[in-house]
Amino acid sequence: MSKKMDDEHVQMMRRIFSMFDTTKSGKIDKEKVRSILITVGQTFDDQELEIRLKKEDVDGSGVLSFDSFYRLAIYFQDDDDDEALQKELKEAFRLYDKEGNGYIPTSSLREILAALDDQITPDQMDGMISEIDTDGSGTVDFDEFMEMMTGD
Repeated sequence: MSKKMDDEHVQMMRRIFSMFDTTKSGKIDKEKVRSILITVGQTFDDQELEIRLKKEDVDGSGVLSFDSFYRLAIYFQDDDDDEALQKELKEAFRLYDKEGNGYIPTSSLREILAALDDQITPDQMDGMISEIDTDGSGTVDFDEFMEMMTGD
């Protein structure tokens, strides 16, 4: 079952990967993969994920390269349809937009980022938030969120 993804999807996955690669080492903690899959609304079987993580973490270091992460993401991808991916991101966003306003406060985004990566420093967080909240409104709308995730 070989699934190929287009360049746009690869770039999006690379951006997500680098958001979690806070040390910019080109590797992320394999435990973060679960959080990333959940964040993008990807369904997976926990045991199967464990087996695949072990397979990818050949040296037992507990960290994965982008290629390993990407192979996992492709494996659990339902299809390589951009619309499906956009729908998943919309769902993830909607989870935090409880009022249905079409935006989330940057404080919620901080919570999301902190929950996904407990190694992130306040400075790194500020940098990411200012990159995302381009209009300085203190909120992140769906378009800003999509841009953060997809680079579009």
